[in-house]
Amino acid sequence: MLTPPAPPVPASPNVILPDWAKELVTLYESGAANQFVLYGNVDDRMILPIGGGEMGTLNDFLLKVLLPRFDVILSFDVGNGIRIEKGGPIFTQWPAFKDSPQLPKDPRDAIETITHYFRYTANLGRLGRGRTQVGLLVRAAQLVAPNPGGGFDYDLNALALLMRDWAGDSLLSGHDLATFLLTENLNDLHPLLVNNPRAAQIKVPLPTPDDLKRAFSFLAPTFPVALSNYAQNLDTPAQQLAGATLAAVENLLKTREHKREVLCDEDLSKLKKQLVEQDCNGLIEFIESKRTLDDLYGQEKIKEWLRQDIELWKQNDLQAMPMGYLLCGPVGTGKTYMVECLAGEAGVPVVKLKNFRDKWVGSTEGNLEKIFRLLQALGRCYVFVDEADQALGKRDGGNGDSGLSGRIYSMLAEEMSNTDNRGKVLWILASSRPDLIEVDLKRPGRIDVKIPIFPTTTTREGFNLIRALMKRRKLELDESTFEELESDIPNLLTPGAAESLSIKVYRLVKVKSLSPLDALRQVLRDYQSPVPPEVLGRQIELAIREASDLDFVPASLRPGNAPVAIAPGNPLLNDVLSAQ
Repeated sequence: MLTPPAPPVPASPNVILPDWAKELVTLYESGAANQFVLYGNVDDRMILPIGGGEMGTLNDFLLKVLLPRFDVILSFDVGNGIRIEKGGPIFTQWPAFKDSPQLPKDPRDAIETITHYFRYTANLGRLGRGRTQVGLLVRAAQLVAPNPGGGFDYDLNALALLMRDWAGDSLLSGHDLATFLLTENLNDLHPLLVNNPRAAQIKVPLPTPDDLKRAFSFLAPTFPVALSNYAQNLDTPAQQLAGATLAAVENLLKTREHKREVLCDEDLSKLKKQLVEQDCNGLIEFIESKRTLDDLYGQEKIKEWLRQDIELWKQNDLQAMPMGYLLCGPVGTGKTYMVECLAGEAGVPVVKLKNFRDKWVGSTEGNLEKIFRLLQALGRCYVFVDEADQALGKRDGGNGDSGLSGRIYSMLAEEMSNTDNRGKVLWILASSRPDLIEVDLKRPGRIDVKIPIFPTTTTREGFNLIRALMKRRKLELDESTFEELESDIPNLLTPGAAESLSIKVYRLVKVKSLSPLDALRQVLRDYQSPVPPEVLGRQIELAIREASDLDFVPASLRPGNAPVAIAPGNPLLNDVLSAQ
């Protein structure tokens, strides 16, 4: 029978059975399940809680920790075919093996052979001729029985049905049989197996900081140089490297030890970024920022609100913490820059979702599964989705994407509303077209705070913005020049447009040796808005409508206020804003 190992030695932290394994043992011993779909971090290294502990794979964990009392253990994958991991002398007594000792490698033939053997041992037990405990490990099960992606394949469906019967057939389910299907992502596996009510889905998570601390404790004698700075404080590297796989951490220590290089605090943040991005195959990107909200020009009401949230976060008072933010406003208003400033202020990592969509059926959903596992392992973090109106999918999907957009929407909506993530994962969506984001994704419980970001609404604001950006390039502009330049300063100036102006000024100063004032005067005379006024007006209107708090909206833009002061000589923009 599947049983846990002997009780751990109290003095050693390395022999703790992980929660997922405890759940698996309980389900099997209670008779609730005998087939287990193990998914998630299935390709990682782990500490095996046997003896004094040793490093191994999930395959080793199953064989040496959970199945040592089984009589026969088989394994199968598309590369190696059927392998006898344990109990060869018993297995070779099977009459069918004696008749044909060459075990098949083709998936359909192999699954039929394995099923035949299961029925043989079960029938022997039913006839009272001895009970044989049999275990089977199917590695990379998604390659054996892949998700057909909505297509219909008789052979594939038949194969998946045979594997499903290992848990559903009364002859087999009443026998001492345990089967394990290993796959990284549930979406990659055939739905007949994923949706089998008689099979248990067991998630193998990324290592927690506590797991990493135990691993560092175990590995310290092997890597004395690399870990010499943390001999008395393994909490620090464990906390800093949360989100990385144990395999990646072990390889890092091997490299450092080989080079005789000591791991230090300055390395940890950079190393975490490298390790996690490498493990995620480019699906995410860490945004590192030394900026704070002090670097954000204006937006005082917004900064006040964000700082209140950060303070609540630091105090671990999560009841009033939002699940997510929506940053909306015209193109070039600095939505990404605000995220960078917010990250630096809060002192937590920002994970930016990159292009997780894939052309292969099921791969996009699998990529999202991998990203979600990482987010749950990182601890506190912001998740930034730029151009959210394009990235998040649609409830109804599209006619040309085989329902992919709808599946993306469903997965993201479920993850964003997961209350277990409150205070751990805070979503930030950014879009200049928030009207194209599904309403359900913007509702409270997913996005609680909607922050509009606007261009400058007075010439004074425009002057101050340009002046601040010029100062960053060591170009000084005296305050007294405002009246001289006021008539040339454009209204509705976005930070992106102002940044472009400051670069042009810098270029003229360096190339033509003009003074900053003369250079700016020349640049302003030639200025043309990079965004058509009608587009800018429409995006401002959308941002006003989305705002969750009217205090975020400048007084001149609030409903009922005349927009003439901010849009002189532009009837089209006046009409758009007047509609408020």
